Amino acid sequence: MILDSKILEANGLTDVERQQLAELINRFNYYSSRNALKRKFYEGHVTLGDVNLGIALPRDLRGLEIGCEWGAKTVDVLAGRSMFDGFVGENGQEAELMTQIIKDNQLIAEYAKACRDELEFGCTFATLAADPEIGCRIRFHSPQTAAAVWSGEKNRLDYGMAIIDVDRKSESSGSASWTPTVINLYNDDAVWVLRKDQRDRWTAEENVHHMGRPLMEPLVWNATSAKPFGRSRLKKPVRELIKGYVRTVANATIGLEFSTAPQKYLLGLTDDQYDAVINDKFRAYVGSMIASTSNPETGEKPTFGQLPQGTIEPHVQMIRVLATQFSAATGLSVVDTGVINDANPSSSDAILAQSQTLVLMAEQLNKGNADHLYVISQMAQAIANNVAPENLTDDEKNVMAHFRNPAMPSVSATTDAALKISTVRPAFAETDAFLEMIGFDQADIRRIRGQEAIVRGRDVLIDLTTETPETPEA
Repeated sequence: MILDSKILEANGLTDVERQQLAELINRFNYYSSRNALKRKFYEGHVTLGDVNLGIALPRDLRGLEIGCEWGAKTVDVLAGRSMFDGFVGENGQEAELMTQIIKDNQLIAEYAKACRDELEFGCTFATLAADPEIGCRIRFHSPQTAAAVWSGEKNRLDYGMAIIDVDRKSESSGSASWTPTVINLYNDDAVWVLRKDQRDRWTAEENVHHMGRPLMEPLVWNATSAKPFGRSRLKKPVRELIKGYVRTVANATIGLEFSTAPQKYLLGLTDDQYDAVINDKFRAYVGSMIASTSNPETGEKPTFGQLPQGTIEPHVQMIRVLATQFSAATGLSVVDTGVINDANPSSSDAILAQSQTLVLMAEQLNKGNADHLYVISQMAQAIANNVAPENLTDDEKNVMAHFRNPAMPSVSATTDAALKISTVRPAFAETDAFLEMIGFDQADIRRIRGQEAIVRGRDVLIDLTTETPETPEA
């Protein structure tokens, strides 16, 4: 999707906002092709035309696609270990306002999607808006529908934009043409809503806020000083390894075709015999018997032979090499690539050891996203309460994002750890954290707590009804 410069002609924009929007449109269009390339590798739409070296692969097959899930695996396996579980208050109790905001916005499910976009493109953006029904509306936008400018002085996002709505028009080719109809511009003072009417004219409406910063916050993976909006998991070295896999599988497929139909030869044929074989090659190949007479011109008897069959073993070995390199480049285990070789672990301890790099990456991802989710929570609560962030209560200011253990230990391991902790700290056995460690989710914990309360109430009632009356004194 490329944004048209007509948007800059929107009625109502000031010179400052027009300049900001122009820079954002230029950035969006500049990175559009790069983001499309990353999406192409994530979806696995890599053709032989993208990988052909012009040596072994026929050019006529350049449109052929070889299925490869390595790009999706690079993103999804790490994203699957970043399990956002909500917010907790300073005293460990549930953050009621943020819990309601999470529920209304389905934020846990939306975070899982945003995390994939973050790893695929290097960042994703959360935008916030007041909503009369739920207080605060939170949406996530990938770099394919948003752009932003970083402020080194403020050490945060300076201003940004997001495509809020599009007009989907079906083309004759069957593909979809998406034309933006609503775009939001976010800066420190306001949210500018730009809308396109039926005549393709844009108008801008200013919605002032007092947050003191844009109602837009990025989630960033693997940022550096030079790249504050992060780096994609599908960076060039990883894409080149995926290309190598696609090329090798294509070569192996072609080699297998030749192995299935090995090349045969006949020497010393007459012209008529030659024409008969050439005119029906398949019949000559699948026939159980080949008969021929001597060549009357030369007296030579026809000789039948078969060339040695090729083997795909070199291609299999190359795939194993690529899988090992891919594992080293991405932190995934070789098992995740679907390739079996001597590097595959043979025990649970070996599997856990091989996943340590990925666990460390997930911890890094969670720590970075926790900081950004904290900023989002502060703005969301301020919007819901219609107050400035500094006027939030202490409980609201001190909420923390909670993530599940990215190592994903087994229930038996966490249960054993919980029981050991409870022997040292007996009160720990009465907490929800104890029940979580031994494998119960929040729905189970609520049922357990509720049924425990019923049992305690019934026991108290029994004690009261069976209490022995005092014997009167003589």
